[in-house]
Amino acid sequence: MPMTRDGLAALIPHAGAMCLLDGVLSWDGGRIRCIARSHRAPDNPLRHAGRLAALSGVEYASQAMAVHGGLTAGGHRPAAGYLASLRDLVCHVARLDDVLEDLVIDAENLTGEGSRVIYAFSIAAAGRELLSGRAAVVIDAGNADGRAA
Repeated sequence: MPMTRDGLAALIPHAGAMCLLDGVLSWDGGRIRCIARSHRAPDNPLRHAGRLAALSGVEYASQAMAVHGGLTAGGHRPAAGYLASLRDLVCHVARLDDVLEDLVIDAENLTGEGSRVIYAFSIAAAGRELLSGRAAVVIDAGNADGRAA
């Protein structure tokens, strides 16, 4: 069943405008697909000089990964995760703020052992890939309530 912004906001530590996702379209144990419209918002907190760089898409993907972690943990906010590295990052556009269509964020859990997970991610709009890559995330297992230490 699709998840709304309010439901997914309970699974990530971000609040208000910094919660960039608008919903979950689908998910299973290995992957998630989210939707976002906030890239068009003039008050998007990631904008600089009125523009939203394509690299900001990494934060959209990171939030999708966090939501996926919460959903696969039974709907509970997961422990805080920290982006440890990015690999094979490709930006097909320079900016996201001038993309008129909604963003579709896909993330797939490639591997996860203990406190480390690796996701492949992509962001597309109207069937056109805008950004893709892989992210390694380290989970703060000592902080199970999801708050930053």
